[in-house]
Formats: sequence, C-alpha cells, structure tokens
Amino acid sequence: MIPIDPAELTFTAIRAQGPGGQNVNKVATAVQLRFDIAASSLPEAVRLRLLAGSDSRISREGVIVIKAQTARTQERNRAEALARLQALVDAAAHVDPPRRPTKPTRASQRRRLDHKSQRGAIKAGRGRGGLSTD
Repeated sequence: MIPIDPAELTFTAIRAQGPGGQNVNKVATAVQLRFDIAASSLPEAVRLRLLAGSDSRISREGVIVIKAQTARTQERNRAEALARLQALVDAAAHVDPPRRPTKPTRASQRRRLDHKSQRGAIKAGRGRGGLSTD
C-alpha cells in the first residue's frame, strides 16, 4: 500500500444528486476529491501506470476526480472518496509476475490423442451402412 500525502488532495463539498428531500437540496454533503497525478509524490512507475490506464475518472490533464455522495454526512463521503483513491493507486502499484509458458506432459498428450481417436471411432460408426466388404 502506497501512502498518499493529504496535502496533495483537494476536497470540495457539493450538493448530492438524486432523491433525498429537503436535506439533499440544502446541505452540501457530497464530496469531490481531486488528485493531480503528475504533481504527486507517487513513485514514477505507479504514476505512469495510472496515466496509461483507461479510467474515466482520470482527466486528460492527469487529474483524478472522484465523487462520493452515498453517505449522509460529509465526513463519511470524504472517507469513501479517499478509500476509492487508495484502491485506484494500489491497483496501479500491483504488477503481475510475467507468465512462464509451460509444455504439456507426455502423459497428457497421450490422453488427449487417445480421447481424439475414441471420439473419431464413435463418429465413424454413425455413418449409413457401415463398412461393407463386397
């Protein structure tokens, strides 16, 4: 897990969308988090993988914009937005090990060929008339 410097984050309180009555119309509980990838203190490899990704939350300028509005309080939405950003950075930091191709064993090749010949014999026996020795 790569720590994210809180000084590099910009939080903006906005009004949430959708149903919710008077509270959602009056109180700015939704949170918009902005994180500039290029100006961040992330390792270079993680930054490049984030910018190369095709996530719709990353703008052309290289700014991640995350909007959290599911909770009723601004603090919970702020924590949710931060957790989503951390998950995005952690996913970019994870690199799968390179795949080493392997060869099938001799026994598995033999089983495959035996099964093929059995199936071929079954299908050959389905024909009309069968084999005649006239």
